[in-house]
Amino acid sequence: MDSIYGAQRAQLEETKDRLLAQIDRIRADIAAATGMDPVEHTLGRIKSEESMREKCRRKGLPETEESALGVIRDAIGMRVVCAFLDDVYEMRNALAALPFLEIVEEKDYIRHAKPNGYRSLHLIVRVDGRYFAEIQLRTISMDTWAALEHHMKYKKGLGGNLALITSELKRCADELASTDASMQTIRDMIRTMG
Repeated sequence: MDSIYGAQRAQLEETKDRLLAQIDRIRADIAAATGMDPVEHTLGRIKSEESMREKCRRKGLPETEESALGVIRDAIGMRVVCAFLDDVYEMRNALAALPFLEIVEEKDYIRHAKPNGYRSLHLIVRVDGRYFAEIQLRTISMDTWAALEHHMKYKKGLGGNLALITSELKRCADELASTDASMQTIRDMIRTMG
Protein backbone atom coordinates (compact mmCIF):
# COMPACT_ATOMS: atom_id res chain seq x y z
CA MET A 1 0.00 0.00 0.00
CA ASP A 2 1.34 3.43 -0.96
CA SER A 3 1.88 6.08 1.69
CA ILE A 4 -1.10 8.34 2.30
CA TYR A 5 1.44 11.18 2.29
CA GLY A 6 2.64 10.27 -1.19
CA ALA A 7 6.15 11.57 -1.79
CA GLN A 8 5.69 14.29 0.86
CA ARG A 9 6.77 12.32 3.96
CA ALA A 10 10.37 13.62 3.95
CA GLN A 11 9.16 17.22 3.56
CA LEU A 12 6.73 16.73 6.45
CA GLU A 13 9.60 15.52 8.64
CA GLU A 14 11.73 18.53 7.59
CA THR A 15 8.85 20.90 8.38
CA LYS A 16 8.31 19.30 11.79
CA ASP A 17 12.03 19.55 12.58
CA ARG A 18 12.08 23.18 11.41
CA LEU A 19 9.18 24.04 13.71
CA LEU A 20 10.85 22.32 16.67
CA ALA A 21 14.11 24.17 15.95
CA GLN A 22 12.26 27.49 15.73
CA ILE A 23 10.50 26.82 19.04
CA ASP A 24 13.91 26.12 20.58
CA ARG A 25 15.21 29.46 19.21
CA ILE A 26 12.20 31.31 20.63
CA ARG A 27 12.77 29.62 24.00
CA ALA A 28 16.44 30.60 23.98
CA ASP A 29 15.61 34.23 23.11
CA ILE A 30 13.03 34.49 25.89
CA ALA A 31 15.32 32.76 28.40
CA ALA A 32 18.15 35.17 27.49
CA ALA A 33 15.85 38.17 27.97
CA THR A 34 14.08 37.03 31.15
CA GLY A 35 16.32 34.44 32.74
CA MET A 36 13.57 31.82 32.51
CA ASP A 37 12.81 29.22 29.84
CA PRO A 38 9.07 29.56 29.10
CA VAL A 39 8.78 25.94 27.94
CA GLU A 40 8.99 22.80 30.04
CA HIS A 41 9.15 20.47 27.02
CA THR A 42 8.06 20.07 23.42
CA LEU A 43 6.92 17.12 21.36
CA GLY A 44 6.55 16.79 17.62
CA ARG A 45 5.23 13.99 15.46
CA ILE A 46 3.92 13.09 12.04
CA LYS A 47 0.54 11.38 12.32
CA SER A 48 0.98 7.68 11.62
CA GLU A 49 -0.27 6.26 8.33
CA GLU A 50 -2.99 4.21 10.04
CA SER A 51 -4.12 7.08 12.24
CA MET A 52 -4.39 9.39 9.21
CA ARG A 53 -6.27 6.76 7.21
CA GLU A 54 -8.66 6.19 10.13
CA LYS A 55 -9.27 9.94 10.40
CA CYS A 56 -10.04 10.12 6.67
CA ARG A 57 -12.55 7.27 7.05
CA ARG A 58 -14.14 8.89 10.12
CA LYS A 59 -14.58 12.16 8.18
CA GLY A 60 -15.88 10.41 5.06
CA LEU A 61 -12.85 11.47 3.01
CA PRO A 62 -10.95 9.42 0.45
CA GLU A 63 -7.68 8.02 1.80
CA THR A 64 -5.51 10.20 -0.43
CA GLU A 65 -2.58 12.58 -0.18
CA GLU A 66 -4.97 15.47 -0.92
CA SER A 67 -7.16 14.54 2.05
CA ALA A 68 -4.19 13.97 4.36
CA LEU A 69 -2.35 17.18 3.50
CA GLY A 70 -5.01 19.53 2.16
CA VAL A 71 -8.21 18.81 4.07
CA ILE A 72 -7.06 17.33 7.38
CA ARG A 73 -4.74 19.84 8.98
CA ASP A 74 -2.85 17.92 11.65
CA ALA A 75 -0.49 15.64 9.75
CA ILE A 76 2.21 17.49 11.70
CA GLY A 77 1.45 17.77 15.41
CA MET A 78 3.34 19.77 18.02
CA ARG A 79 2.83 20.08 21.74
CA VAL A 80 4.46 22.92 23.65
CA VAL A 81 4.17 22.54 27.42
CA CYS A 82 4.80 25.71 29.40
CA ALA A 83 5.23 26.34 33.11
CA PHE A 84 2.90 29.33 33.37
CA LEU A 85 -0.23 30.66 31.68
CA ASP A 86 1.50 33.81 30.44
CA ASP A 87 4.17 31.65 28.80
CA VAL A 88 1.50 29.93 26.69
CA TYR A 89 0.40 33.25 25.21
CA GLU A 90 3.97 34.57 24.91
CA MET A 91 4.88 31.49 22.87
CA ARG A 92 1.72 31.90 20.79
CA ASN A 93 2.61 35.50 19.99
CA ALA A 94 6.21 34.62 19.14
CA LEU A 95 5.02 31.87 16.78
CA ALA A 96 2.51 34.24 15.16
CA ALA A 97 5.34 36.69 14.43
CA LEU A 98 7.33 34.17 12.37
CA PRO A 99 7.38 35.29 8.73
CA PHE A 100 7.05 31.76 7.31
CA LEU A 101 4.15 30.75 9.55
CA GLU A 102 0.49 31.73 9.15
CA ILE A 103 -2.11 31.00 11.83
CA VAL A 104 -5.18 29.82 9.91
CA GLU A 105 -7.26 28.80 12.93
CA GLU A 106 -7.05 29.35 16.67
CA LYS A 107 -9.12 27.71 19.40
CA ASP A 108 -8.56 28.94 22.93
CA TYR A 109 -9.71 26.16 25.23
CA ILE A 110 -7.93 27.88 28.11
CA ARG A 111 -10.24 30.88 28.19
CA HIS A 112 -13.15 28.75 26.96
CA ALA A 113 -12.65 25.25 28.38
CA LYS A 114 -14.39 22.28 26.82
CA PRO A 115 -17.35 20.95 28.85
CA ASN A 116 -15.26 18.05 30.17
CA GLY A 117 -12.66 20.49 31.56
CA TYR A 118 -10.06 20.16 28.78
CA ARG A 119 -7.87 23.23 28.45
CA SER A 120 -5.25 24.06 25.83
CA LEU A 121 -4.57 26.63 23.13
CA HIS A 122 -4.76 25.06 19.67
CA LEU A 123 -3.27 26.69 16.60
CA ILE A 124 -3.62 25.40 13.07
CA VAL A 125 -0.75 26.91 11.15
CA ARG A 126 0.46 26.76 7.57
CA VAL A 127 4.21 26.69 7.06
CA ASP A 128 5.58 28.41 3.94
CA GLY A 129 2.05 28.45 2.53
CA ARG A 130 2.33 24.70 2.09
CA TYR A 131 2.05 22.30 5.02
CA PHE A 132 -0.44 22.46 7.87
CA ALA A 133 0.50 21.72 11.46
CA GLU A 134 -1.46 21.69 14.69
CA ILE A 135 0.36 23.27 17.63
CA GLN A 136 -1.08 22.70 21.09
CA LEU A 137 0.19 25.06 23.79
CA ARG A 138 -0.63 24.29 27.41
CA THR A 139 0.66 24.39 30.96
CA ILE A 140 2.16 21.44 32.82
CA SER A 141 -1.11 21.06 34.76
CA MET A 142 -3.19 21.02 31.58
CA ASP A 143 -0.85 18.47 30.02
CA THR A 144 -0.99 16.18 33.05
CA TRP A 145 -4.79 16.34 33.16
CA ALA A 146 -5.10 15.63 29.41
CA ALA A 147 -2.80 12.61 29.68
CA LEU A 148 -4.71 11.15 32.62
CA GLU A 149 -8.09 11.86 31.02
CA HIS A 150 -6.91 10.11 27.85
CA HIS A 151 -5.89 6.99 29.82
CA MET A 152 -9.18 6.85 31.68
CA LYS A 153 -11.31 7.47 28.60
CA TYR A 154 -10.09 4.22 27.07
CA LYS A 155 -10.32 2.16 30.28
CA LYS A 156 -12.71 -0.78 29.92
CA GLY A 157 -15.41 -1.72 32.41
CA LEU A 158 -16.30 1.70 33.81
CA GLY A 159 -20.01 0.93 33.54
CA GLY A 160 -22.19 2.95 35.89
CA ASN A 161 -19.20 4.80 37.29
CA LEU A 162 -18.66 6.75 34.09
CA ALA A 163 -20.79 9.75 35.16
CA LEU A 164 -19.01 9.96 38.51
CA ILE A 165 -15.59 9.66 36.88
CA THR A 166 -16.50 12.32 34.31
CA SER A 167 -17.65 14.76 37.00
CA GLU A 168 -14.52 14.09 39.08
CA LEU A 169 -12.29 14.71 36.05
CA LYS A 170 -14.09 18.00 35.43
CA ARG A 171 -13.64 18.97 39.09
CA CYS A 172 -9.92 18.18 38.89
CA ALA A 173 -9.58 20.22 35.69
CA ASP A 174 -11.20 23.21 37.40
CA GLU A 175 -8.93 22.85 40.45
CA LEU A 176 -5.86 22.66 38.24
CA ALA A 177 -6.99 25.77 36.33
CA SER A 178 -7.34 27.59 39.64
CA THR A 179 -3.85 26.44 40.63
CA ASP A 180 -2.45 27.66 37.29
CA ALA A 181 -4.00 31.07 37.93
CA SER A 182 -2.59 31.17 41.48
CA MET A 183 0.88 30.16 40.32
CA GLN A 184 0.78 32.91 37.68
CA THR A 185 -0.18 35.44 40.36
CA ILE A 186 2.70 34.32 42.58
CA ARG A 187 5.13 34.54 39.65
CA ASP A 188 3.90 38.05 38.85
CA MET A 189 4.39 39.09 42.50
CA ILE A 190 7.95 37.74 42.49
CA ARG A 191 8.74 39.59 39.26
CA THR A 192 7.47 42.92 40.62
CA MET A 193 9.46 42.49 43.84
CA GLY A 194 12.69 41.57 42.07
